[in-house]
Amino acid sequence: MALARLVIGRLPLVHPFRSNPGRDVNAVYVRSPVELMDQTAILRIGDQPLPLKELVSRLYRYGLVPALLKDWVIDQTVATVDLSEAEKQAAQEQFIQAHQLVSEERQQAFVQQRGLSLEQLPLLAQRQYQLEKYKQQTWGAQLESHFLQRKSQLDRVIYSLIRSQEAGLAQELYFRLQDDGESFAELARTYSEGQEAQTGGLVGPVELSVPHPTLARMLSLSQPGQLWPPTKIGEWYVVVRHEKFLPAQLNEATRKRLLDELFNGWLQDQLQGLTLTLAPSPDPIPVDREDASDDAAKP
Repeated sequence: MALARLVIGRLPLVHPFRSNPGRDVNAVYVRSPVELMDQTAILRIGDQPLPLKELVSRLYRYGLVPALLKDWVIDQTVATVDLSEAEKQAAQEQFIQAHQLVSEERQQAFVQQRGLSLEQLPLLAQRQYQLEKYKQQTWGAQLESHFLQRKSQLDRVIYSLIRSQEAGLAQELYFRLQDDGESFAELARTYSEGQEAQTGGLVGPVELSVPHPTLARMLSLSQPGQLWPPTKIGEWYVVVRHEKFLPAQLNEATRKRLLDELFNGWLQDQLQGLTLTLAPSPDPIPVDREDASDDAAKP
């Protein structure tokens, strides 16, 4: 029979093995991608054989291929990252703490739910540690310049907002705030037509990349305490007062976020044009002597 293999890009995902005489010729025998099992293992769901072609079709149909390709690229990437024994220990401790796997029973339930074994738990823990180390090695030196490029979007602001679809009302409210010194919170609760009415018009803190671009520009140009006259934004007339400016800082949380941004941008580039296909195996399928002897002895 013609043997096929799953291919991502140009690399095989699993390695096919020769089927044994007397077995179901419609099923494909593969080495398990999770752990080395009997080399005559057959893909089944329940008691139904699952041909490799059908597996590929279903992966696409269920929308699972993007996640598979993403993890495939990550696996290929972290395979180049070596960990010291101390790092391996730290990786396992962090993983156990993050997933609250404080007992053997919880660890067993965790791996069973994922179709793994306890022996594979350290490798699973090391994978995330390797990934974070790869990010740091690859983009760590670029963080400061990337932060400066992104800072204007990462800066946060607190502001007060009243919105109305009536231009005349918005103008009246502006004068009551500007000339009469009325409470912004009270006017917002009474007249604002958005969700901000529930908070007395107060919004934030939010990053400057979150509000409408026109509103974000107004806030970035103003000083705390500055009141803007009614401005048309979409279907609304808005009256805005800048309350507080919170500049972004390159702290540990921001560093992690920026590293993730740079990595995800790179990852999307790697995924462009990457597909999962079913291709014929171009080479003869190797069979170990021991396996060949066992196969020959089977009826």
